[in-house]
Amino acid sequence: MPSNWDSLDVSLRESVQANVEIYERVRPALKLVTRDVLLVLRRMLKDSEVTPLFVTGRTKTVESFREKISRIEEPLEPGGPPVLKFPDPFRTLNDMVGVRVITKLPAENALAANIIKRERQVFDCRGDREKDIGSIESGTYGYSSRHLILRTIQNETVKEYQQVFNPDLPPNGSYFFECQIRTVFAHAWSEIEHDIRFKAEDPRAWTPHFDRQFTATAAMLETVETAFADLHERYEEVRSYWDMDGEGAAQLTPNRIRDVWRTLLPHVDRKVDDDWGWAAELMAAHGLNQTVQLAGLLSAQRITEVRKALDHRYSPGPDRLLDDLLLWQYGTKHIDLTAEAPDAVPHPRRDSLLRRLKQIERYRHAKAT
Repeated sequence: MPSNWDSLDVSLRESVQANVEIYERVRPALKLVTRDVLLVLRRMLKDSEVTPLFVTGRTKTVESFREKISRIEEPLEPGGPPVLKFPDPFRTLNDMVGVRVITKLPAENALAANIIKRERQVFDCRGDREKDIGSIESGTYGYSSRHLILRTIQNETVKEYQQVFNPDLPPNGSYFFECQIRTVFAHAWSEIEHDIRFKAEDPRAWTPHFDRQFTATAAMLETVETAFADLHERYEEVRSYWDMDGEGAAQLTPNRIRDVWRTLLPHVDRKVDDDWGWAAELMAAHGLNQTVQLAGLLSAQRITEVRKALDHRYSPGPDRLLDDLLLWQYGTKHIDLTAEAPDAVPHPRRDSLLRRLKQIERYRHAKAT
């Protein structure tokens, strides 16, 4: 399969070649523009609410520039002469300078875009679109990427480039460039896809099965990104339980205990009713009334030790497990505060707690010796 340039009609080659020669001449100055906007964006995003994995940039190569401006469109009239898609590339192309902001999670794409768009004294945003939105609406798959078209404002490096491009015109420091914002997963996918689909050494080496494979990997990519986003959201929620200036100080109500429990121990849930008043009573008996105290009690290491010590015949539900954790932590104090009085008849809870406490003590003794 020939390239766009190789297939170009002879009548159009002179115009394309003239623009290519201009681009070869001005590209060194344009590379300085790329470096400048790249440094500005890095400073802009540093220490912000989102920290990208990296911010990178590139100036379109001469070969890539020639190939792009060699594209043709359908003739204006049937049977008419071919028409260049970009007859005036220096006015219409926005990707000669391209910057990529690579994030960890999909939600960070919007955050990064908003940070950039807020800096109106540096960049004027003239375009903002989500590349994958069409795929979502059509029920297909593709990599997700936020594309901004930004215009520099009174940029001195741009003025120097404009002087090189046309010294007869007064420079205004205004230049359009493209900024793509996407996750590291989407970045890897798009780089591989671009190499195979658009930069393959032999474009004839293609099979429709590749399209199917790219679609399948895009679907898997979305699943992985969703999983990591959910994981991050859960992590932030769990971390908040230890913040005494925020969620950690929240009072424990039955519903609060239920929500914290289901976040920390989603695999251990109630099987029948949804009443967590019993849990609030057990915690309150020990003066435990803050979220941070419940989070501390439900430590993975303590739960592991309790399970080993009591060797439960059946996997305990939240009510039994919380009772055992408090027994492990407070011993006879827990029995005195939550069981029947010693002289009560009968006293099944006291008997059960005493038996389980003896198991815990034997376990601790065996572990110590």
